[in-house]
Amino acid sequence: MSDATAVRRVPGPELLGHVEGVRQVYAEAFGATPWSQDEGAAGRFAARLAADVIRPGFVAALALDGGVVLGFATAWTTPAAFPADHCYPQVTASLGAERTAAWLCGAREVDELAVLGAARGRSVGAALLDTVTADAPGGRCWLLTSVRAELLRFSRRGRWVDGQSCGDEAGPELDPAQLAAELAVGVVGGGESGVGHCSAHE
Repeated sequence: MSDATAVRRVPGPELLGHVEGVRQVYAEAFGATPWSQDEGAAGRFAARLAADVIRPGFVAALALDGGVVLGFATAWTTPAAFPADHCYPQVTASLGAERTAAWLCGAREVDELAVLGAARGRSVGAALLDTVTADAPGGRCWLLTSVRAELLRFSRRGRWVDGQSCGDEAGPELDPAQLAAELAVGVVGGGESGVGHCSAHE
């Protein structure tokens, strides 16, 4: 990361003040493979940010070079009643209801993480991820991504693990806080998805 790039936690109103820059980063990052989202996806994401920032436990981080948004991350607390819409049923099917409740409910859920192509390879994404998860409740945080995503590769080099790779010994009877120091569960079964962005709310 260059000296000119600053990654920091921002409150919801400040994030909304950078909504156009965030929208542009989203459009570039998720318009490309493996996401290949349509042209309207970034606009829909920008429109829902106003509702996201008032979610319980919402946190956000921006990577800025001067006033230019190079990347962003958003996260919030997963409700005690695990959601049943969007991508969430696939997570429950992958992990099982017991593990889902023990590991994910009440944990910090990383919803979106994106970096401009020109800023990649400079640890900007890793810094954004660390910034929004550093004070996760009980140390527990998770995310969901495509197995073909760059995020999966760098998250596996750190403290995150693929929830599907946990064997039966990593059952719900284990202390979730103990497990969560290296846990990034949010795995969709099958060949297309694994740990770490689901555009779960598109």
